[in-house]
Amino acid sequence: MSKKNKPDIRGFVFSTDPNFSFEEELSAAETLPPAQQKLRIRLDTKHRAGKAVTLINGFIGKEEDVEDLGKKLKSFCGTGGSAKDGEIIVQGDQREKVMQWLVKNGYKQVKKI
Repeated sequence: MSKKNKPDIRGFVFSTDPNFSFEEELSAAETLPPAQQKLRIRLDTKHRAGKAVTLINGFIGKEEDVEDLGKKLKSFCGTGGSAKDGEIIVQGDQREKVMQWLVKNGYKQVKKI
């Protein structure tokens, strides 16, 4: 297969148009300041073998910033977790600790669900 017909993230595999080329999606959304972030904290047990995790959704910004915030929250709570696709997962029921840390660090619009 030639370079112009390699699959991309949207699922395109092949084109019969000789002038076709994939357009790169530039999703370099700037990270909003903490005071403007609208974060939602909730407890979740679905598809986790009954284990509870704390989910933080609603972060708008670059993937590196999501991972950095996730690392800080996991360190503060003393637990494991992950950060991907704009969602931060902290193991265990850590809603109160996460809420404390976020409010202390300037995240004003935080809502527990």
